[in-house]
Amino acid sequence: MKIAFVGKGGSGKTTLSSLFIRHLAANEAPVIAVDADINQHLGAALGLGEAEAAELPAMGAHLPLIKEYLRGSNPRIASADTMIKTTPPGRGSRLLRVTGDNPVYEACARTLVLDGEPVRLMATGPFTEDDLGVACYHSKVGAVELCLNHLVDGPDEYVVVDMTAGSDSFASGLFTRFDVTFLVAEPTRKGVSVYRQYKEYARDFGVELKVVGNKVQGPEDIEFLQDEVGEDLLVTVGHSDWVRAMEKGRPAAFELLEATNRLALQALQDASDDSYAHRDWARYTEQMVRFHLKNAESWGNAKTGADLADQVDPDFVLHEDVEREADRDATGGPDAEGLVSPRQQPAPQPA
Repeated sequence: MKIAFVGKGGSGKTTLSSLFIRHLAANEAPVIAVDADINQHLGAALGLGEAEAAELPAMGAHLPLIKEYLRGSNPRIASADTMIKTTPPGRGSRLLRVTGDNPVYEACARTLVLDGEPVRLMATGPFTEDDLGVACYHSKVGAVELCLNHLVDGPDEYVVVDMTAGSDSFASGLFTRFDVTFLVAEPTRKGVSVYRQYKEYARDFGVELKVVGNKVQGPEDIEFLQDEVGEDLLVTVGHSDWVRAMEKGRPAAFELLEATNRLALQALQDASDDSYAHRDWARYTEQMVRFHLKNAESWGNAKTGADLADQVDPDFVLHEDVEREADRDATGGPDAEGLVSPRQQPAPQPA
């Protein structure tokens, strides 16, 4: 499942996403963790020192490699230079899987060991002085969007993305790439304001939104959140001595996390697992195409000098069982690198 953590700055979004990643790892689930926040803190929350976190490879810096690999032998993409963040996969494209190795993971991911279990960590890279006045942070998260567009995940596999704070997540189609989105909200008026924005923006896109109440101190806080967000409130989290120790760089073994907080994390996993039953790959592909055509018309065609609508393969629907074959007619055999050919399913209709 693809899972996003969103919320206003200071809500505890990164802390909770890191706890959830640790929880999944403790359950021996395959996990890819992605830091897509403008403030890159997920690595530190997962136990990296400042120097180690600073040395994480930036996905944005490897965008040419990512594009070239994902393009594969897709005949609709003349060159990697014509790919943009929303370019969808089609016949001949290479897909990413949660497990296994590939050049994208080799360049952009680092494996952390959390309580004896491996987790792949990827990061967009920080917003630097060189970017000031000439770049938008969303150009960096474009690498994440492109990878998610080409990623096929199945049950009991998890991609957890710590998104940028506030409603900035809606500056791209990235917000539609997830099976479930956990919005972390404090029990204050400001804390639920982002929830209202997110709920409004996501209404027409089938985004499954669950609220995680954080920094809850008692029944009054829970009642406030229930009144403000209603049935979207999934679970609440209170004070944690374990988290305080972790933030000081002295975490205990994860199994010593408070029982109430372990139960809260299990509720997040249960909600994630339940979302799998509602997955609609045809709609997922259609949304991908919709945002690609929108971006192509608004800026992509002018930037690349190509008609990017031609990149859409009308016979292709992304699916976890999509055939792992190179062009069978050309090679006569299976592909070893994850090249895909179209499934015979109804084609998504661009909006």
